[in-house]
Amino acid sequence: MKEKRFKKNQYTVFLSFFFSFFNLCSTSDLLLPRSPLEILTGGRWDLLQPSVGISAMHMQLLHNNKVVIFDRTDYGPSNLSLPSQTCRNATVFDCSAHSLLYDVASNTFRPLTLRSDTWCSSGSLNSSGSLIQTGGYGVGERVVRIFTPCDGASCDWVENRAYLSSRRWYSTNQILPDGRIIIVGGRRAFTYEFYPKNAGKSVFNLRFLAETRDPNEENNLYPFLHLLPDGNLFIFANRRSISFDFVNHRIVKEFPMIPGGDKRNYPSTGSSVLLPLSLTGENNRSKITAEVMVCGGAPPGAFLKAARTIPKIFVGASRTCGRLRVTDAKPSWVMEQMPSPRVMPDMLLLPNGDVLIINGATNGTAGWEDATNGVLNPVLYLPDEPDPTRRFEILAPTRIPRMYHSASLLLADGRVLIGGSNPHRNYNFTARHYPTELSLEAYLPRYLDPQYAGVRPSIVTVELAGNMLYGKSFAVTFVIPAFGMFDGRVLVRLVAPSFSTHSTAMNQRMLVLRVRRVVQLSVFAYKADVDGPTNSYVAPPGYYMMFMVHRGTPSVAIWVKV
Repeated sequence: MKEKRFKKNQYTVFLSFFFSFFNLCSTSDLLLPRSPLEILTGGRWDLLQPSVGISAMHMQLLHNNKVVIFDRTDYGPSNLSLPSQTCRNATVFDCSAHSLLYDVASNTFRPLTLRSDTWCSSGSLNSSGSLIQTGGYGVGERVVRIFTPCDGASCDWVENRAYLSSRRWYSTNQILPDGRIIIVGGRRAFTYEFYPKNAGKSVFNLRFLAETRDPNEENNLYPFLHLLPDGNLFIFANRRSISFDFVNHRIVKEFPMIPGGDKRNYPSTGSSVLLPLSLTGENNRSKITAEVMVCGGAPPGAFLKAARTIPKIFVGASRTCGRLRVTDAKPSWVMEQMPSPRVMPDMLLLPNGDVLIINGATNGTAGWEDATNGVLNPVLYLPDEPDPTRRFEILAPTRIPRMYHSASLLLADGRVLIGGSNPHRNYNFTARHYPTELSLEAYLPRYLDPQYAGVRPSIVTVELAGNMLYGKSFAVTFVIPAFGMFDGRVLVRLVAPSFSTHSTAMNQRMLVLRVRRVVQLSVFAYKADVDGPTNSYVAPPGYYMMFMVHRGTPSVAIWVKV
């Protein structure tokens, strides 16, 4: 039926894309070489909302293309009011909202109700697509909050105030192959636990977390977590990293210490990504290369100089990145230098496989008013570029510094959503030079420039019998609007939506699927036969954005459930 329906509408599709392509060619220089100015100022910015009423400390994209955004509840009143009925009938901190739901399509938002403090908390989507949000401060430190997406305006936070076994403040979450969520670390919490809870023992010690804590500075909070293709968990804290077997509660391997001396975790905050996992080889079931990248941070003592001296001393941030291929027999760090120093960066995987490094400052650390010289230019990192001197590109600058307590995430249309920045104890709109920021922006990477519209694929149908199953193939029908521009190659990538806070994109993950063949159906339409993910080690269960990428230009993603 799907194939028949497509043929019925083939003529309409042909006309639609013919005229859109004709108009495109008459008004733009399709595929002409970019000028030096365009290369230097790659991408562009769009102010979505001058104010959403709260500062976006935490963000999570949901599979209905809405974004849960929240701050902390002990700042005092925000600039977004709760409905009067909610304020009268609920126990809340004040009658203002400290969370909201942002609708990407309509660029609108509505308030949500929090009843416990979410300051510096963590989160992950579960396999059914609900946000499981954990910990926080004070009465919120053992709370589990659940937000389940809905089509209308009725969904809101549901809270369980005494669920966690340990206080979780500055911890990190990761969804696991069996659908559970592991919650690791936190301030003075050298342990981990699971959601849902284990039967019997519910909290487990991890000495590695205590060993990586620096006296007076910590530098091991919000540890970086990445689920590896062998089912073990990569954990990075301070300068050290391990492969951890969370089933048998043992360290499998300790990797070499990252060179250079700079600290990488909160408050000397850097960021980390697991580079895209390629499942394109014939033997992808048994041999998948996994490589972790860590960028930014601050030298030892930087936090004490910024937070404990008068006047404050803002030490220059780290400008180094390290790549570690953890699946090698003898892994070793390969170090590179960013164009400028950066502390509190966000690192996001773009659908074309590049890494976006965005937000942060060149001096200081995370903390209240502990950094200066905000970095306005994002940087693009090209992980597959063979020449190391050409891997970094400086991109178009924003006008809004995004410092401490900012966040960013990838949207299904390929844009990057950015919000927040409040390096103050309370909301402060007159502070120099970094007042509390309530706006939302979108960064549009270069692949969204109009000149690439002719080669941008559009997904028409995905032939799946329900969910995407491990080890099973499926077919994708897509169109390329520019006649004769399809080069015979297309990439299919799955991207897990991340929970973003404090330069940590929890659960961020990209899989490059194997495309077995592509056949042409009509002038503009094609069909690709694709192998799904091999197992739950490489693709934990849940919702993913599926992008098709042609000539480095991604489609708008569709959501699939694995």
